[in-house]
Amino acid sequence: MVVYAGQGDARRSMALLWRAPGSADVRTGPGPKPGLSVDMIVEAAIAIADAEGMAALSMRAVGERLGRTAMALYTYVPSKSELVDVMHDRVLAELPAGYDLEDGWRAALTSWARDTWAFYLRHPWVLQVSQARPVLGPNEYGMLETVVRILHETGLEAGVLRRVVGTLIHFVRGAAQTIAETRQAPKATGVSDEDWWYARSAVLMEVATDFAERFPMVTWLERQGAFRVQDETVPYLEQEAREVFEVGLAILFDGIEAAMARAAL
Repeated sequence: MVVYAGQGDARRSMALLWRAPGSADVRTGPGPKPGLSVDMIVEAAIAIADAEGMAALSMRAVGERLGRTAMALYTYVPSKSELVDVMHDRVLAELPAGYDLEDGWRAALTSWARDTWAFYLRHPWVLQVSQARPVLGPNEYGMLETVVRILHETGLEAGVLRRVVGTLIHFVRGAAQTIAETRQAPKATGVSDEDWWYARSAVLMEVATDFAERFPMVTWLERQGAFRVQDETVPYLEQEAREVFEVGLAILFDGIEAAMARAAL
């Protein structure tokens, strides 16, 4: 399920994201004080998405969680589209805003990548919000500011640095998405990872008796133990994804250092 941000009214959405004048929760005039706020609505929506995924998110579900009707929410948030924008930006506020550069950019960027990876696993629904159209909220820009500040230490030219930022964000999201989907698969399919692999690997050997001849390099990897993982107490696919993340991160950083060396020539 892919959700595109920025599908609601642009002015209302941006006003909510940036808390522009006229978007505040405070209402004046006679009558009782409002029992809801944008913050309450957004927090309830995030709780639903964290627990049940984006498919369970609706204005009605948020209203029920708050003990209200969906109609009661529209005074504060025009529709689900604007709500998704604000939700996405709100959870990004959890990410650290700065990293110690005393030990160099590589150590700081490693910490950033691990923190961001862990963030995505806490809120896997964020991975369903497409990056094709950014939310353009303050915390989204804050995340970008943090990464650029770290990479600025490399001395890379601005255009190259910008592409490196994109590469890193795509890599971290992709690595986290693999684990998130691995965790969700048993519930979504009703079949455990162990049962799934056992059933299909057994059939594969029956239907592909010439597997080793057709795929000699894959067979070589298997015979060299390349598919073994270090921690067998963790589900195989999750452990493999963790190892891919760490190895891939080191290789990306090596590439950044190579780019720095070329730029210095």
